[in-house]
Amino acid sequence: MSQNHQLVRIYTLEGEAPVDDVLRFLHDEERVSGVTLIRAVAGYGDSGKLHTTALLSLSLQLPLIIEFFDTSERVAAVIPRLRERFELRHIVHWPVTVDAP
Repeated sequence: MSQNHQLVRIYTLEGEAPVDDVLRFLHDEERVSGVTLIRAVAGYGDSGKLHTTALLSLSLQLPLIIEFFDTSERVAAVIPRLRERFELRHIVHWPVTVDAP
């Protein structure tokens, strides 16, 4: 059975957002369908500063992506509460189809 949902990605850097608190919020309070934390090996954002795992880099501010999905209605309700509770700068979402038995 195919179901229409929204996939949400929150882009941040290590140490920039309280990632553990965001994960607990999505799991314990909002109970969204699925959450994944992805740690990138390199990336850059608004600042244009490249963050990498290079040995010469003294900063370990690597890009992080918190990704979750749920129904469009749930996502529409969760995003404003995320913004109220946490200082998150980059949140993107788009429709996806979930193929579930």
